[in-house]
Amino acid sequence: MSIGHCVPTGLGQTVPPIPTTVGPVAQPLHRLAAVRRLQGISRGTMARRLNIDLRQLAEQERETADVPLSVVYQWQKTLEVPISELLVETDDGLSLPVLRRSQLLRLMKTVLAVAEHAKQPSIRRMAQTMAEQLIEIMPELAEVSPWHAVGKRRRLSELGVAAERQLSDEIFVNREDE
Repeated sequence: MSIGHCVPTGLGQTVPPIPTTVGPVAQPLHRLAAVRRLQGISRGTMARRLNIDLRQLAEQERETADVPLSVVYQWQKTLEVPISELLVETDDGLSLPVLRRSQLLRLMKTVLAVAEHAKQPSIRRMAQTMAEQLIEIMPELAEVSPWHAVGKRRRLSELGVAAERQLSDEIFVNREDE
């Protein structure tokens, strides 16, 4: 369920209601209150500067409030801080579905590489069974190919073929100068 109130922008316009979630605690979306406190600005002063009442300010300051970007920019201008200071960075990297997909993809590539290089029929059958089970979990894995096994890995001190190729000086000449 979502509850919201129209927020005046101070320019004679209003911003659509700020949705607030009712139910389980959501993750923090911004740091408006924390930055305001760090700047030493009271709630009353901030409300006056934003041309909103204290109730609206309290709603906006709630870390889990889905505040419109236009409102965050008003706070940024009023607090005179970089916008990045007001936003919460996620430290969990990939979202869980994307992380799971990448893990299954790597696992499928490994299983296919084992099936491709296995000398014993029993290992190839086991790898084939694992591949079929992975495809049951995630059908798009049917299009995956095994890890590339061409050539040998270079050491960090070795140069690749591209570094050994000679380039003619003509490609560095500015054609407009001619």
